[in-house]
Amino acid sequence: MTEVHTPDWVKHAVFYQIFPDRFAKSAALPKPRNLEAWDAPPTIEGYKGGDLLGVVEHLDHIQDLGVSAIYFTPIFQSASNHRYHTHDYYQVDPLLGGNKAFATLLDECHRRGLKVVLDGVFNHASRGFFQFNDILENGPHSPWIDWFTVEDWPLSPYDGSKPANYLGWVGNRALPKLNTDNPEVREFIMQVAEFWIRQGIDGWRLDVPFEIRTEGFWAEFRQRVKAINPEAYIVGEIWYDSRPWLQGDQFDAVMNYLFTESAMAFAGGPRVLADQVVGRSYHPIPALTGTQYADKIDWLLALYPWEIQLTQLNLLDSHDTARMISIVGGDTASVRLAALLQMTYPGAPSIYYGDEIGLPGTNYDPDTRRGMPWDQPESWDMDLLAYHKQLIAMRNAHPALRTGAYHRLYADDVSYAFARTDEAEALLVAANTGEEAREIIVQTGEHFPEGAELAVLYGTAGAHVEDGKVRITVPARDGVVLHVAL
Repeated sequence: MTEVHTPDWVKHAVFYQIFPDRFAKSAALPKPRNLEAWDAPPTIEGYKGGDLLGVVEHLDHIQDLGVSAIYFTPIFQSASNHRYHTHDYYQVDPLLGGNKAFATLLDECHRRGLKVVLDGVFNHASRGFFQFNDILENGPHSPWIDWFTVEDWPLSPYDGSKPANYLGWVGNRALPKLNTDNPEVREFIMQVAEFWIRQGIDGWRLDVPFEIRTEGFWAEFRQRVKAINPEAYIVGEIWYDSRPWLQGDQFDAVMNYLFTESAMAFAGGPRVLADQVVGRSYHPIPALTGTQYADKIDWLLALYPWEIQLTQLNLLDSHDTARMISIVGGDTASVRLAALLQMTYPGAPSIYYGDEIGLPGTNYDPDTRRGMPWDQPESWDMDLLAYHKQLIAMRNAHPALRTGAYHRLYADDVSYAFARTDEAEALLVAANTGEEAREIIVQTGEHFPEGAELAVLYGTAGAHVEDGKVRITVPARDGVVLHVAL
């Protein structure tokens, strides 16, 4: 195995994911008139007009959360509100404010100490991508014909009653698949990646990278990106066992949906609504007991090298899923328990915009991509906002929660406890998903010495050390974090 090195800053980061069209709209940027009302339910094809200067105007909110990095879904020129249909990889979409607005955003984020990671959609382009559009105009005479996989003529980019006659991602004729076996295409993508790293971005989130099967492609991508910035973050969107990509020679991490499904199945349990998770590539059903969750976490932590575990992107939901608050039918206790597990787990937690205020969003696309309700503070769950701030502040204050070792301590049908430890401190984290308070008993030892003073960092649990045991009473459907200075 290649010696594994991952970016140190990611190990200490908390991410905030932004879907730019729906986060914030600045009055400083002129807009076309045909936009959806910001507070109206979003539609598949409609635009609300969010932009990058709007993000700049709300960076105080992001920083007040305690966040230190932002992951943006695609920002490049595109004829879709989600911008996964790339037209031009070198131009930021004009509705977002173009390259000038992005430069302003990047400068302001870096001034504040915030990292910026962009979404790289390199498996497929769009019907408006110049090279593909040339094929549509000139047919077999186009010089760009081998940038894609043309199967027959004529091409049918819009009429679904006819065969497309070219390869699209999952058969979608709106997303013609790039032929990365063509050295020119491969070099084009590498140069795009290098260009934006040189502009100062701090990493790439890679869309469906498992679809690119060209031998050596992602190893070269890593080498060329890291040659410019060795601390650039490369994180892939892979929902399942990702060992082929996480050996130290390709990605630093993946979006950790294996953790997502586990935390949701334990914290939400029977409250997870099947119709909110159906059709996705993760499996938060059936519910997990505390023991089953502990076993799943043991398996997951053994799956990849520890250096990679520390930079996994740990999320509870995203633009590709229903929001957790809707998945559990509005049950805030489930969300709070899952967030506690997320914020105390190895890797970088990621919050999808609006989750911190309880913004709902169902599995029926595009409801999970609602406008951030800046002008409706009465709709905000202020207790949930305070809770996120409390947990993030706790994580930021204790290095052991970020890079400390992980030790399973206890599990039963409804509860689970573990420790995070380094040379200076030990933290005991316990979660109780049951409907009644639960006493959890942990043996003292190297993590919690006899006579140790236990300080409560989070929760209202009663805890004491007696006869070689740490006894903790955890309230129903809640958790506790205890601290010991070593």
